[in-house]
Amino acid sequence: MRRSINSNSLVVSLNPKSPISEVYRLLRAKIPFFSKDQDLKTVMVTSSQPGEGKTTTISNLAVTYAQEGKKVLLVDADMRKPSLHKMFSMINHRGLSTLLSGHSNIQDSIAETDISNLYLLPSGPVPSNPSELIDSPGMRELLTQLKEDYDVILVDTPAMLSVSDSTIVSPLCDGVIIVAAAGKVQKHNLRKAKEQLDHVNARLLGIVLNRAQ
Repeated sequence: MRRSINSNSLVVSLNPKSPISEVYRLLRAKIPFFSKDQDLKTVMVTSSQPGEGKTTTISNLAVTYAQEGKKVLLVDADMRKPSLHKMFSMINHRGLSTLLSGHSNIQDSIAETDISNLYLLPSGPVPSNPSELIDSPGMRELLTQLKEDYDVILVDTPAMLSVSDSTIVSPLCDGVIIVAAAGKVQKHNLRKAKEQLDHVNARLLGIVLNRAQ
């Protein structure tokens, strides 16, 4: 079932001609050039600390891909403080947590958004063991299976320095984008986040500076 969208955050959908929307489209256009030797089908978007705008960034980026005609899946892998379902005004009764724990299947867990070509796999109810679910063989198998059905998969994960979940997910994706809030992010935190990615051989595509004037 389609739902209404959050008018405060999805600027690309509601005001596609705005300068901010053009910035998101420019980001989408640049991503393939970050890694010319590999098809970037699954991209994880994270931040070093909470509150830097990663969820707003990944949501608008997803819309730009959908507007381009790609079949896009947003995956909310933040099973601690999920918010993608709120962005698209959807319920969160089923999702990644119930899927990985065997309490739902893919068809029941993925929902169509109000934006053509854009689908959402919400986090599902907050589990008691998010890191264990993320680190299970089922997560890798799920992403492999989803690649067969979608052109682009964007994975929203918790802030890297808060919990281990993002570090676990990062090598399962083709690349990682870190969102950093201008005037808030600290260089040493970005350095720590990059070190964590390097430690698991994840591919850092780049850093997006958010809220710059």
